[in-house]
Amino acid sequence: MHTNYYFLRQLAPALDLQLAGLRFVECFSQDRDEVVLVFAQAKGRLNYYKPFYIKATLRPDFSGLLFPERVQRARTNSIDLFEEVINPVRAHEQDQLASNVAEEVTANRPGRAVVGVRFFLNERCLAILLEDQYTLLFKFFGNRPNLLAFHGNAVIELFNQKLASDQQLVLDAFDRPIDQSWEAFVQAGFEYRKLFPTFGRVVNEWISQQKAGLEEKIGPHEEWEIIQQTLQRLEQPRYYLTRLDHRPTLSLVPIGDIQREFDDSIEAANRFFISYNGLNVFEREKGDLLRLLEKRRKRAESLIEVNLQRMIDREEGASHEEIGHILMANLHDIPKGPGAKSPETVTLVDFYRDQPITIRLKPDLSPQKNAENYYRKAKNEKLEADYLTAQVTAREEEIIRLDQQKADLEAIQTLKELRRYTKQHNLLGDQPGKGINEDGTIQLFKEVTVDNFRILIGRNARNNDLLTQKYAYKDDLWLHARDVAGSHVIIKHQAGKPFPKNVIERAAELAAWYSKRRTDSLCPVIVTPKKFVRKPKGLAEGQVIVEKESSILVVPKE
Repeated sequence: MHTNYYFLRQLAPALDLQLAGLRFVECFSQDRDEVVLVFAQAKGRLNYYKPFYIKATLRPDFSGLLFPERVQRARTNSIDLFEEVINPVRAHEQDQLASNVAEEVTANRPGRAVVGVRFFLNERCLAILLEDQYTLLFKFFGNRPNLLAFHGNAVIELFNQKLASDQQLVLDAFDRPIDQSWEAFVQAGFEYRKLFPTFGRVVNEWISQQKAGLEEKIGPHEEWEIIQQTLQRLEQPRYYLTRLDHRPTLSLVPIGDIQREFDDSIEAANRFFISYNGLNVFEREKGDLLRLLEKRRKRAESLIEVNLQRMIDREEGASHEEIGHILMANLHDIPKGPGAKSPETVTLVDFYRDQPITIRLKPDLSPQKNAENYYRKAKNEKLEADYLTAQVTAREEEIIRLDQQKADLEAIQTLKELRRYTKQHNLLGDQPGKGINEDGTIQLFKEVTVDNFRILIGRNARNNDLLTQKYAYKDDLWLHARDVAGSHVIIKHQAGKPFPKNVIERAAELAAWYSKRRTDSLCPVIVTPKKFVRKPKGLAEGQVIVEKESSILVVPKE
């Protein structure tokens, strides 16, 4: 997308020069996600010359600006927008003029004059300022882009009416000052992304490449120098039309497979817009599949690393069986609390390694019962060890398979062959929804279907509340990873049908995956009908109280 904050910073002054001396004379839409703005030296409402066009595409999956030489407006299926902003007749003039006179004045007014173009500090927005304190603001927030009209500080009209919360936005609140000094970098624990949230995916990838290109491991000062050099590039850039992650990208840094370079931001925006939207169905689907395979490969590599570290930790530390033996051999040395209970921790001699060992105990159990508890855990250790070994082997085999599938996809040249291969190898598989419905609307929740049962997954704490409180009914099944933060998961009830065991297990795997226990070997998951879940006043977002529950032990799985 070319709605990157740093690109908008460069685009604003370029547009300011283009729009100087022009008026906002027309605005219309011929497509649900597209709006055209016309600026010109106007003689009258519909009598103007030297027009400058801005075509904005504002889809959840793509937002951008095009500045075409001309736009042919269709005679049908187009609608005028932002009439109040275009019409310069003041309210008090309307009161003073008879209706027929007011219409004549309106028809001959030349549209509101452009006062300037501005960006907003650390925010992906671009505003065209008009006379009489009117403002047109392009908002490029993730999958919620929109065009808003302000009068003063207040919203008076939206292009996308479905984004109702945009009505509450305040123009003066868009600037977002952030301390981006060295001192703030230190205070943030040398996590530069906290200071520069507007860098985005491309710039962060560039910084990673610069760090990786150095021969030695760098420290905070060297990383800070790279960040400052990157900022200089972003403030005085060239523009690169490149291919990154198998799709056209407009970058302010030289990265990826560079196709063209530009000095002019408007020309760069046009070329990128045309390149991105000019992709055919085959190119889009092939790029999506290649990105999906690469994402799965990175996940497999990460899981191998996690599981190998767990295996190393297990070998270096005492096993549960050994801890049980150590406790039983030292029962007389463990201090007794009230009722012959145990302390929370005890330090004893590990006679296997001839060194001290600190053992965690459950205070409500006696030392002997604690030893028995460790013996019970030991029975699962062999299973867990076998599981970890199997996981590493499976992920290694998965990487080999993914690499082969990627090579196969690269060689495919037709859409028919691509779709046949995708189906034969089940590349899309049992994946949660991407957040966008086929009609372009945004899905509220991640969704998976198993044996015709719908499984809904909350996206964050607020979304969890929405799912549990508004979209779940008493007979739905509610799941959540035990004792950790994570997504609420709902299996929708079907009248007269019990919940199949395999559906419950699949939903539990998802609840485990979308939680802080994602990397655990096994995860306990709460399962209960929604009617036993309530949210008293005063609880934080996403927090609930479960009054009756059972649990299931599963392997976290996406």
